[in-house]
Amino acid sequence: MYNNQESHAMFAQQGVNLQGANAPPASMFGDVPGYEGMGGGYLPPPIPAYPPPAPQPAPTQPEWNIPSITEDTAREAFLLYVSSHCCYRKAPAVDGVITNMDAFNTYRYRLETFTESRSTEWDHEEYNGQPVDAYTQPAPGPWDIKVQAPALFQDHTEDIKVPYTSSVKDCHTCVGMGRSPCTECSGAGNKVCWVCNGSGIRGADDQCGHCNGRGRENCSHCHGHGSRECESCNGKRQLLVYIKLKVTWANNIEDFIVEQSSGLKVENLSKVSGKELFRDAQYMVYPVMGFPDPAVGQAAERLVRDHQTKYSESARILQQRQTIELIPITKVTYKWSGSMHTYFVYGNEFQVNADDYPATCCCTVM
Repeated sequence: MYNNQESHAMFAQQGVNLQGANAPPASMFGDVPGYEGMGGGYLPPPIPAYPPPAPQPAPTQPEWNIPSITEDTAREAFLLYVSSHCCYRKAPAVDGVITNMDAFNTYRYRLETFTESRSTEWDHEEYNGQPVDAYTQPAPGPWDIKVQAPALFQDHTEDIKVPYTSSVKDCHTCVGMGRSPCTECSGAGNKVCWVCNGSGIRGADDQCGHCNGRGRENCSHCHGHGSRECESCNGKRQLLVYIKLKVTWANNIEDFIVEQSSGLKVENLSKVSGKELFRDAQYMVYPVMGFPDPAVGQAAERLVRDHQTKYSESARILQQRQTIELIPITKVTYKWSGSMHTYFVYGNEFQVNADDYPATCCCTVM
């Protein structure tokens, strides 16, 4: 009844150990000088032929102050905050009487180190007649390949075929046959009928109409062929195998916020901006010196030292940038329903924090 069932079974037997392979076997690849032992993480950059330029001290900047916000600004920000919470009643924000506004400022020092790192691994794709250049010339080293860098301080990745490493191999998944056994029917081309459970009979003595009494039905995944087009080579039977260079540009950012006595938690300041007092960008920055708040200078010295040590081991530092912002914080005290309450307005965005908001209710979605 199934003339090619044996051939399907033979096909399945031949490829059974190859199904589910995630990567080509190591024996599939040749040895390329300079690329031995790939897959061990990012490659350390070569030592520069000339020493990098020394960081230059940045000019000192005057201390700036941010004017305090007005009552109208504080109330408007509070109303927007309350409106964004479905369980908050507006009465405290509308009827509350502001009795006091205390202004606090805090500094945020930020260091950005823009790096380029490189790693290599074997990769493959279906072969469609692409150029094959393995061993025609010595392959360039990972850090000798010229790559156009993106805009500074923006994360980006790029994959590149290493020149003179491409060769053609039989597909490891289908052993060069272009098709792989169907995993749904184990290469048989048919499965037990799900209606009659293989009996061929439905009910008392009625023949199963789904399988016409055969007890089996053609596999819908392979349309009864017992095999499907190989997903690794898309039926081409061969693969182009090559070394892939992965270049990663990363902007490594670290902040330091000076503690302040307003009572607002520091983590609330991570998503707001302040007034920029200082900006310095160069190949390697020099720690800020002579800033009015000594905590900023100490943080700058520590972070610059840590970044230059940490990132130069596995990456090439392309540029550094340091900024200092003055973030405004206003603590607002107001009276509502005979009790005193507080909220904070902070950042250039006038964000609000009111952990003790006095008029909340529970919302229930029906």
